[in-house]
Amino acid sequence: MALLKIEGIAVKYGPVDAVRDVTMDVDEGETVTVIGANGAGKTTTLNTISAILKPGAGQICFEGRRIDHCRPDEVVAKGVVHVPEGRRVFGGLSVEENLMVGASRWYRLGQSRARARERDRIFDLFPKLRERRRQMAWSLSGGEQQMLALGRALMARPRVLLLDEPSLGLAPIIRADVFSIIKSLKELGLTVLLVEQDAFGALRIADRAYVLELGRTVLQGSCRALLADPRVKAAYLGG
Repeated sequence: MALLKIEGIAVKYGPVDAVRDVTMDVDEGETVTVIGANGAGKTTTLNTISAILKPGAGQICFEGRRIDHCRPDEVVAKGVVHVPEGRRVFGGLSVEENLMVGASRWYRLGQSRARARERDRIFDLFPKLRERRRQMAWSLSGGEQQMLALGRALMARPRVLLLDEPSLGLAPIIRADVFSIIKSLKELGLTVLLVEQDAFGALRIADRAYVLELGRTVLQGSCRALLADPRVKAAYLGG
């Protein structure tokens, strides 16, 4: 049974069909990427999984139970955590304060030591964040803000991490670092669903992929197979 399963979801923005028929599944421990042109429905799909949007049709299941009627906070509490496009860190808070916001879902009286241990684990994973721990988030570089957004999400102890365009707007060398970090998350036992505009970079680090066009799932398969597929090469890999 898939850990996360999306079946035939449809989502509208007013009269406009943003997603018409998206079906995909993600097994535990997998990194699955979703590629497609702008407007294909990639971000809408993630926003629907995390309950920011509600599907007009279809269903979304996590561990075999439907979550498409849940509130966003209930989805997070189940272990599905979303890192949105554009990073969206809290600029007026320090790096450390941003991380502690991420731990709010499991905070209970007497768990301050547990939160500190989790914070230290994130600092071990992202040493630059430890160096900048007292620095305001607005003053970080784009790459550092992306690390902070990832770290904040990991503080929630996710079972599934939804990543929306993590390399967007980053310099090539920083983009490579971000992809390396995403690849290393598998070693932590995380399941990742990655939406990414850099199709080549995403296909190199993921296990499987789905291709969306005009709100529909039109191709799926192993990343190795899709990297060799002439349709994917022509449309997304520059020939």
